[in-house]
Amino acid sequence: MKTLQDWLAHCERLHPTAIEMGLGRVKAVAERLNLRFDCPVITVAGTNGKGSTCAMLEAILLQAGYRTGVYTSPHLVQFEERCRVHGESVSAADLVANFADVESARCRIDDGNLEISLSYFEFSTLAILQLMAKAQLDVVILEVGLGGRLDAVNIIDADCAVITSIDLDHTELLGNDREAIGFEKAGIMRAGRPVVVSDPMPPQSILDHADKLGADLWKFGRDFNFTGDKQQWAWAGRGRRYAGMAYPALRGANQLVNASGVLAALDALREKIPVTAQAVRNGLAMVSLPGRFQIIPGEPVLVLDVAHNPHAVAALTENLDAMGFYPCTHAVLGAMADKDLAAMLARVGPLVDKWYFCDLPLPRAATAQQLKRVFETLKPIAGAAFAALPTERVSLHADPKQALDAAVAAANPADRIVVFGSFLTVGGVLKDGLPRLHAKHFNGV
Repeated sequence: MKTLQDWLAHCERLHPTAIEMGLGRVKAVAERLNLRFDCPVITVAGTNGKGSTCAMLEAILLQAGYRTGVYTSPHLVQFEERCRVHGESVSAADLVANFADVESARCRIDDGNLEISLSYFEFSTLAILQLMAKAQLDVVILEVGLGGRLDAVNIIDADCAVITSIDLDHTELLGNDREAIGFEKAGIMRAGRPVVVSDPMPPQSILDHADKLGADLWKFGRDFNFTGDKQQWAWAGRGRRYAGMAYPALRGANQLVNASGVLAALDALREKIPVTAQAVRNGLAMVSLPGRFQIIPGEPVLVLDVAHNPHAVAALTENLDAMGFYPCTHAVLGAMADKDLAAMLARVGPLVDKWYFCDLPLPRAATAQQLKRVFETLKPIAGAAFAALPTERVSLHADPKQALDAAVAAANPADRIVVFGSFLTVGGVLKDGLPRLHAKHFNGV
C-alpha cells in the first residue's frame, strides 16, 4: 500500500464493525509500538464544543511559542485535517509511514504474539498518535472521538482533562440519559490530575467520579467563571484573572463557555506550560475552525455549522436568531438516521422558510426522503411556523452540493443560506473550496 487512501481502504476492510468500544486491542498495539509522549497532554471530551475547545487551546499555545500537536475527528474534507502539527495539517506522506508502523505492530506474531484486529478509528488513531509521538512536541491536544472511558484516545494518560457540554447523543452506545453519558465522558479523568468541567450544569455522575477518583476538579461557577457585556468579557479562575478581553473569533454565544474551560485548563497547567496574557488575547482573537457557526459573507450570506444533535441545533438556532433580519432563510440539511431528527427540525424550524434535504454518502445517513417525512410529521403539531410552509418550499437532492446549488438559484441577494446537520453535510459543500455566493437576481424583479 503506497497511498493514504490505500491505507484508509485497508482499515475499512479490517474490522467487522465500525465502532467497538474497549481499550484492550488498542493498548496491546500501542505497547508493541512503545507509544508514549514526553510532553503534557490535554484530552477533551464532551457532546458538543470539543472541536472549538481544541482549536482555542491550540491557538493560544501557538501564540505562547509552543510546538503543538492536535488530533480531532471527524474531518470535513480531507483525512489529513484530523492531525495538525504546529498549526498545520500533516501531509498524507507523513501519515503513510505511521500507518505502516501500526500495521507492522498489529500483525507481529513472533514470540507468541497474535495478530490484533483494529477498527478504522482505532487504527487511524494509533497512526496519528504515533506520528505526534515522534514529532518533538511541547504539548499534545487530543479530542475524544466518542464517549471517553472506552475511546481509543483514552489509552493516553492526560495531564489535564476537559469535559465540555453533555447532552444526548450516541445513546445506543453511551446510555439513554445525561448521567449515563456523563459517566462515560468522566472516564478520561486521572487521579490527582486536573479535570475541567465547562458544562454549567454537569451530570452528577461526572462530579461523583471526580470525587471517587481523587481528581482535581475545576467546576464552572465555582473554580472559574466569566462575565461580559456587548463589547468585552472577563474571566476569573483560582489563580488568575483576565479582564477587558475581545470576544473569541469563533462566533456564537456558546463559545464563551468553551473559552472559559480553555482558560481553566491553561491555568491548571500553568506550571508545566505557562502562557502570557497576551498569548491568551492573541490566540482567542485569531482562532479559526471551519464549520462552527462559520459565516461566509456574500449575496446571500452562507452559514456553515456541523450541528448534528438537538443541543447543538439549539445553539445554532440562538446564533441565527441573533444575526438579525433576513427576508428568507434557506436551510440545507443532511443528517444521520440515528439522530433525533424531529427535535432538530422542530428547534430550528421556525427560522427556516425553505428546506433543501439531501442524501449523504453513508449507509447510516437518513435519505432526503426520510428527512422530508420527519418534517411532514411535524407540520400538524408544530404551530403556524410549520403549517404555513407550503410543500413547494421543500425539495430533495442527491448530495449537499446539489442542495446548496438549488438554494442559491432560489435565493435573493439579501437572503441567507444555512448548511447543517453533519460533518458530511458541511464537508460536502466545502469539497471544492470555500463557496462565495452571488445570487443572480431578486425574485420577481
